[in-house]
Amino acid sequence: MPVVVGVLKETAANENRVAIVPEIAAKLKALGATVVMQSGAGVAAQFPDSQYTGVEFADAGAILARADVLLKVQPPSLEEVAALKKGAVVVGFMQAYARPELVRAMQAQGLTSFAMELVPRISRAQSMDALSSQAAVAGYKAVLIAANSLEKFMPMLTTAAGTIRPAAVLVIGAGVAGLQAIATAKRLGAVVEAYDVRSATRDQVKSLGAKFVETGVSADGAGGYARELTD
Repeated sequence: MPVVVGVLKETAANENRVAIVPEIAAKLKALGATVVMQSGAGVAAQFPDSQYTGVEFADAGAILARADVLLKVQPPSLEEVAALKKGAVVVGFMQAYARPELVRAMQAQGLTSFAMELVPRISRAQSMDALSSQAAVAGYKAVLIAANSLEKFMPMLTTAAGTIRPAAVLVIGAGVAGLQAIATAKRLGAVVEAYDVRSATRDQVKSLGAKFVETGVSADGAGGYARELTD
């Protein structure tokens, strides 16, 4: 009997992602797995059902009853756990530390879970690093949201009425998300400064055209950031 891989439509508020894209579904099919999805699972992520060739579609109850492996983005609900068959495998962002009741429910159901957020970020596991890609998206999107909310332009603009100074952006943290935020803000024309407790990130920050700040306050130590950002 082929392994049945189930994919549900995400139900968490504002969650538009889907656990599997058409390309990966095709690869699983080529390996001999049966892929069963809930209709419309990929629509919010711009993947209509028609792009999932060779995939079976069923309602959530039927998928949970059949799945040997359940792929999720958000952690499964207690109801979904109870509906899974004994010995099934669940893969997704499990957030186990914040959901002890979910861990106990999965244990009672005899499930095996793989928390994607806990996969070591090492070379051998690079292809399974789900955090870096999502962090990059978060850093990029955060700057776009900020730019949309800002009551001025991000870049310097010269108009007939005068020159508009570029926006000053402070990015706190120079990890994957922070570096992406720096790059995006620079591309939008802002003057960017960044701070991180790890001085080793200095070169990365500078390589993106931003100024690395040693402390969380400006050189005069008198809240210069607040003044600069509100000028």
